[in-house]
Amino acid sequence: MSDKKMSSSRKHYLKSLMLSIAKGLLEEEESIREEERERYMAEACPALSIPRSLQEMQELYRELHHKCDVIDEERYDLEMKVNKANKEIEDLKIKVQDVMGKFKKPVLKKVRMSADAMLKALLGSKHTVNLDLRANLKQVKKEVKEEEKELRDVGDWRKNIEDKSGMDGRKKMFEAEA
Repeated sequence: MSDKKMSSSRKHYLKSLMLSIAKGLLEEEESIREEERERYMAEACPALSIPRSLQEMQELYRELHHKCDVIDEERYDLEMKVNKANKEIEDLKIKVQDVMGKFKKPVLKKVRMSADAMLKALLGSKHTVNLDLRANLKQVKKEVKEEEKELRDVGDWRKNIEDKSGMDGRKKMFEAEA
């Protein structure tokens, strides 16, 4: 098409033309479907002639009962096939999810390699700088709290009790037990 825009009346005309064609196709499909339905019903369900005698009526009932049994068996067989197919589909879905979600991780070998050797392997033979990782670390002084020192220096528990006993009754209680 050219770079020119289509006029709105032209768009409207084309849209109505497409809708009319689609409507005609749908009507044609519906008439074909109706004809097929009528043909099937004529084959599967012939016109019923009501017999006048009792024996003919009983024979008709037996025949109808037998047809119902056959149709019921076919329905059951088809239902079982559908259920089996659905179960297989579900199993396959589960297998696909298992395959997509889990992969076996290969066992990796431990390799001892210094930082220089690793950089040399990654960057090639052009790498000549030695890398001392500890040189760039900050020096930190460790401060020890006085309370922690006191706790470490406690020593014997009996001496600790005698030092801390401010009340004579508490001291006597401990001496009586010992």
